[in-house]
Amino acid sequence: MRTVRTLGLLGTGVIGGGWAARALHFGIDVLAADTKPEMENWIRAAVKNAEPALARLTFAPLPPQGTLSFTTDLHAMAQRVDFIQENIPEQLELKQRVLADVSRHAAPDVIIASSTSGLMPSDLQRDMVAPERLLVAHPFNPVYLLPLVELVAGKLTSPQTIESARCFYAYIGMHPLTLRHEVPGHLTDRLQEALWREILHLVNDGVASTGELDESIVYGPGLRWAAMGTNMIYHLAGGESGMRHMLAQFGPCLKWPWTKLEAPELSEQLIDRMVEGTQEQAGGRSIRSLERLRDDSLVAIQQVLRQYNIGAGATLKALEARLYADAAMRALSPAVPQELTRVDTCVRPEWVDYNGHMTDFRYLQVFGEAMDVLYRRVGVDEAYRLSGRMFYTADTQISYLAEAKVNEPLYATTHVLSVDHKRLKVLHHLHRGSDDKLIATGAQTHVHVNTEAGKASAMDEDLYQRVESLRAAQPEPVPI
Repeated sequence: MRTVRTLGLLGTGVIGGGWAARALHFGIDVLAADTKPEMENWIRAAVKNAEPALARLTFAPLPPQGTLSFTTDLHAMAQRVDFIQENIPEQLELKQRVLADVSRHAAPDVIIASSTSGLMPSDLQRDMVAPERLLVAHPFNPVYLLPLVELVAGKLTSPQTIESARCFYAYIGMHPLTLRHEVPGHLTDRLQEALWREILHLVNDGVASTGELDESIVYGPGLRWAAMGTNMIYHLAGGESGMRHMLAQFGPCLKWPWTKLEAPELSEQLIDRMVEGTQEQAGGRSIRSLERLRDDSLVAIQQVLRQYNIGAGATLKALEARLYADAAMRALSPAVPQELTRVDTCVRPEWVDYNGHMTDFRYLQVFGEAMDVLYRRVGVDEAYRLSGRMFYTADTQISYLAEAKVNEPLYATTHVLSVDHKRLKVLHHLHRGSDDKLIATGAQTHVHVNTEAGKASAMDEDLYQRVESLRAAQPEPVPI
């Protein structure tokens, strides 16, 4: 698989902007290409609008943010990128023509993925050069927060293309769902369309307003859908006998004329009812303000689900595990003195208080991330924790020496002051990245614990020796 350092966007718009925001946030450079030069300002504004929500999605240490570039030359984009995500209008002939053209300029091992919400990949790859590298990768709006991406192979798509694409999307925090067969509308849009048809019928027949129908989802099944899909929910509805009892009890209802499969005619009256209903629901709020409300809600829901390792929360938790591991590896790079451990971060907008300064508990968070790097350096990782052993914080003393303001880069280094078989004492130095000014120190004592017994225990001799060797190699801490 080609390492994806630069993602090419073939077309921008709402979906392209979402792809850009997600990729940039997780350290991938983006080269956006659109024949309309005015789309450069649009996509930069879209990325800026997405960043506050993305910044709150996870507090795991992130790689340096990617850079965004723009061009109106589709061929130049294709020649300079490692992966292409197509986001042009949903018109088959247009997509076929542009994809075929771009495929002549991209290297044969550059995967080309279409964001199409319903077209078949076999149709899209018809006239391409190296059609085996084409697949559908259908995301959901907002792409930068919703992790689902449907991967669909065409008749000529190679298995390696699907696997390489799956690895890339997982790297940027998505949940790749590989379809067994290509079908119009893929999976999720077919399910959404069924619900959408019923909504149109109920509004058209005057049974309910758009607001009432949204309430019927928001306050009921929508809450369940965030954690479990329809099938698992119905399995629970069957009690101890599960799905079998549920189908026996409620299956006959499927023969009743509750639903209408065909969509109603989109008459002017129906269109007016839909427009008036949604405008009333919006209550005068702009699209941008509603997007921010939606994004804030999605962040909060995923963080709650993360605690239970279910649904989108499981995807977020897996992403964070990789981010912490990658941060530890970056700390071991030749650019960092090997006698020190270091973690880099920045003051995010939600980290500051009403004075515009970093809030007290965020200092503890940064020092916690610094300890994570130190632990990984000496071999205290997930496998070690699963063995029933870990260090617990017994004491922390923080000295605040200077202000840390929003968006300022920070880095923390950690000195091992002393270690015996049960205790580890460290001193963190937190610096401002722009001028290396020391802004805080944190002295901590950590106790080695047998987590199953719930009490202090001696660490293994080999771990003790690794920590002691690190301590001996470190320079003396700089006096405050």
